[in-house]
Amino acid sequence: MIRFFYISLLLILGYNTLFAVAPKRIITLSGALTETVDALGYGPQIVAVDVTSTYPAYVNKIEKVSQNRSISAEGVISFTPDLVLAPEGALSNAIEFQLKSAGIKVVTVKQEYSAKGAVTFIRQVASALNNIPKGEELVKQTTLSVNKALEVVKKNPKSPKVLFLYARGAGTMMVAGKDTNLDAIIKLAGGKNAAQGFSKFKPYTTESLVNANPDLILMFDFGYKSLGGINSILKMPGVSLTNAGKNKRIVQMDGELLVNFSVRLAQAITQLNANW
Repeated sequence: MIRFFYISLLLILGYNTLFAVAPKRIITLSGALTETVDALGYGPQIVAVDVTSTYPAYVNKIEKVSQNRSISAEGVISFTPDLVLAPEGALSNAIEFQLKSAGIKVVTVKQEYSAKGAVTFIRQVASALNNIPKGEELVKQTTLSVNKALEVVKKNPKSPKVLFLYARGAGTMMVAGKDTNLDAIIKLAGGKNAAQGFSKFKPYTTESLVNANPDLILMFDFGYKSLGGINSILKMPGVSLTNAGKNKRIVQMDGELLVNFSVRLAQAITQLNANW
């Protein structure tokens, strides 16, 4: 009986998907959403993206819906989309109302920073695209690749203390605490977050750096460059007093890859773990 019910459900989902109208003009408002839509085969339908979307490479040639992180209803409507995919909280209630009033389908997607969350994220996007079967194919591929990456982590039990430093020049520096995507990816890759005792992000201070004494300092590639590279970072106050500074363990990685938590999660885990 259970098997019969399961088969019937799949047939119903397949039927509904077959006759559902696929979106022809899509706007994606996060890098993870853009990558997932592309992986599901709808890249050609993306007409605009947000400024954080840079992968795959062709995405850089697609028009941006804004020049910064500020989104306006008028800017979105000007692209005449029939579907807007946005991270939860990215659109104000007023903007979402305006878009829906213009006849645009708006789907907000919550992202959970875990291996399970990556699968849920893919399923939500596939559902918004009216292609659940394709979503299940991608879920299977992603699950297999993530499981393989986690097996590699188990075989490399180094567990370094890692401090993630967000920077846009010396004037803007933050460290990632608990309940952040960086905390999650560090743990999945087998590391320990050196920033303890607080959640989210907080301003970087020399005292907090020295007290944390990380074995490795992790940065987004653009943040690393904004501080002048490894030689300049090693000269920052307090860095030379840490194990990371003494051993020149400053690691830069592609920011969009690190916080993807979708189709490229396995790649992020493997690449980060290789830096331990």
